[in-house]
Amino acid sequence: MGGALRISRPNARFQQWEALLRSRNKRQRAGEFLVQGVRPISLAVEHGWPVRALIHDAERPLSRWAAEMLASAGGERVAMAPELLRELSGKEQEVPELVAVVALPADELSRIEMTPAFLGVVFDRPTGPGNIGTMVRSVDAFGGAGLITTGHAADPYDPKAVRASTGSLMAVPVVRVRSHREVLDWVERERAAGHPLAVVGTDEDGATDIAEVDLTGPTLLVIGNETSGLSAGWRQGCDTMARIPIGGAASSLNAASAATVALYEATRQRNGRP
Repeated sequence: MGGALRISRPNARFQQWEALLRSRNKRQRAGEFLVQGVRPISLAVEHGWPVRALIHDAERPLSRWAAEMLASAGGERVAMAPELLRELSGKEQEVPELVAVVALPADELSRIEMTPAFLGVVFDRPTGPGNIGTMVRSVDAFGGAGLITTGHAADPYDPKAVRASTGSLMAVPVVRVRSHREVLDWVERERAAGHPLAVVGTDEDGATDIAEVDLTGPTLLVIGNETSGLSAGWRQGCDTMARIPIGGAASSLNAASAATVALYEATRQRNGRP
């Protein structure tokens, strides 16, 4: 393809991109991460994410979709040897049609829009990037405004998180925050601006069944770490601690599953379903 950079051996540019798969620090320093798949790349372009490079298989004819992306996405066009492109995919056998190098967004809570029907989720100190991606997908599916991760946490831009979100990472703001205090300060600012935001934590020993908690107003749901649950700071900061009743041999729900149940319950209440 005319105007495209060609890469046929593992040179410095390839190594720089390959490092984005493995290293959070490299992603942070470069300010970019890798995205693959028709839906995720299409959503990145649709939602105006800055695409720094689009890499395609140098030996495969372009599909109509790939040609459209290369024409409309902006950024550098790169034709790469298929064996190298396979390495950028993180998969052993499949060669993706396109891999996009996309700029990381700013970690600013202002990216999450506050409305009278606000529904957002905090994930406290997540350890599994796949859980973050799955949670983003649920936030998107139930009309949530965004996901906030707090504390020392897995990276939403880890390839496992990007894949698990199935493109929702490109449609829903995800903001990384160092401490619960920053989020609670933001909550207070929003309340002062006239948004009666309720902070609802989830815990297996919560005082109230989640179906009995009013989730019809502006609500921030807080989901705890996969192993240790919510931090003491978050337990203090929540207005209500809600439990999701479960049975069987399970001692608790997976964090992403708990978020999905809580998001569904909020949507059920708001739609007036019995």
